[in-house]
Order: sequence, then structure tokens, then C-alpha cells
Amino acid sequence: MKRFGNSIRRFVQMAVLPVTCTLSSPFVSADTYIVGAQNIEYYPYYNFSSDHEKGLGWAILEAFSKQSGHRFVYLSMPVKRLQIELKKGNVDFVFPDNARWYDQITHSLNKVYSEPLAETFAVTLVKTDNLGKGITHITKLATPDGFSPVKWEQQIKNGTVKVTGVNSIYDGLNLLQSDKVDALDVEYNAAKNVARRFPQMGPFAADLTLPHNVVSFSLSTLRHPEIIAELNTFILSESESINKIKAKYGIEDTKQLIERLMEEQHVSADTRWTPL
Repeated sequence: MKRFGNSIRRFVQMAVLPVTCTLSSPFVSADTYIVGAQNIEYYPYYNFSSDHEKGLGWAILEAFSKQSGHRFVYLSMPVKRLQIELKKGNVDFVFPDNARWYDQITHSLNKVYSEPLAETFAVTLVKTDNLGKGITHITKLATPDGFSPVKWEQQIKNGTVKVTGVNSIYDGLNLLQSDKVDALDVEYNAAKNVARRFPQMGPFAADLTLPHNVVSFSLSTLRHPEIIAELNTFILSESESINKIKAKYGIEDTKQLIERLMEEQHVSADTRWTPL
């Protein structure tokens, strides 16, 4: 564990050196912070393993960095390591995070969360031919590792739905394509991005008569609440700029997206899924 922390510090020192040697603007701070990020491809929201385009969360943090002078170094790591390294102080922030996500490592600590950097739409994806068949049709559900299908908690507990974890959204779509699962619990835009790259798969649809909900992605910290406060001010005061960033990534307003899907699927407020 100590070796891992030392590796992080060496990496940051190497990454910061060429930048600090060229900083001359009085508006640029020397403060550098480590953001621990999930090593899952969840584009357009994030893909921190990429050498170039890292997604919406990264783009917003970089815009904040440019305005504030704080510099962020991003370390992609397994989901289960994030909270461990945050508690140990080897990373300063975690993204994505959510106050409603339970983890036994930091749940009792005074963790601080930012305003949402992104609002995501978690849906139940099915083959288009199975659209509207109802919740009793789903007995096998795939979900990406690192995410819990809390919307299906009741069905999982009573044994009517069996969950299969997958390493990637592509793996989940592949299981759905081959009928090895009945549905995939996944974020709408992230699944759309993968499906677009593999047109031989599908077609798939987000069935609004099945479990779905809106989930926010925030930045969290144990040691730097003052940076979170600055970020919150930035998010609230620069909403127009942030909306332009979202538009660049093709992310549709969630409310408008839900209304559009309801119209396309002829789903009314009475037939749309609602939690018990």
C-alpha cells in the first residue's frame, strides 16, 4: 500500500515539473491536486484512461482549472481503490462520486461533495423487439462493474432477477445482443456512444416502462472543502459555459430526453416506471 502511494507521488512530480518550469502568469497557482478517477470508459462523461479526450467531467474540471489556477492531475484506477486512496491521502479528490453511493471505507468520514458536474440518465436497455414487454420479462440483468443496480433491488432480493457483472459497456451490449441477458442496466448516453461505434449490434432501446433514474456525478474530497466551495461557485456562475461544454459532447437535457423517449415509445405518465 505504501509502495502505491509512493508511485503516485513520483508520477505527480514528473507530470508537474515541465509545467511549473513554464508558469509565468501571476494568475496561475502552483497548487496541484490529484484526482482519482474510475478506470472505466464511460464516455461522454469520462474516460480517464485516454491520452487525449477524457470526457465531460474532465472538460469542466479543466475549465475550472483555467479560471482558478488550480492544477489537476488525473489518475485512473480500479473503482475499489478510489475510496481507499482518498482515505489514505494518496489522492485529493475522487470523480465520479455521489453522496447517495454507500461505501464502507469513507461513509463515516466528513466527505464533501461538489455540485453535480454531470447529470446522467441510468436506464434499462433492451432489444428494440422486446420494448414494452414489462418487468416480468426481465430475469437476467447485466450491469457494469463498479455500479450497483439499486433500481432492481427488490427483484434481486426476491430472486426473480439474476445480475451479471461486466467489465465494460461493450461486454454488456454483447451479452444483450446474444440473448445471454434480457437487459442491461446502464447510462443512456454512455451506452449510445458505444453502440454507435458497433453498428452491427442492436438495435437497442431504453425502456421507460422499466427501472430508470437520474444520477448525478460530483467531485468529492476529505481534505480540501475550500476547493469544492470554489468549484461550486464556478459551476453555479458559469452555467452558460458549462452548457456549451455539454453540447459539445452531445449530451441532451435529461428532462427533454425523457419527454422525447416517452413520446417515441407512446409511454404516458401512468405507464412509465415509477419506484414503489
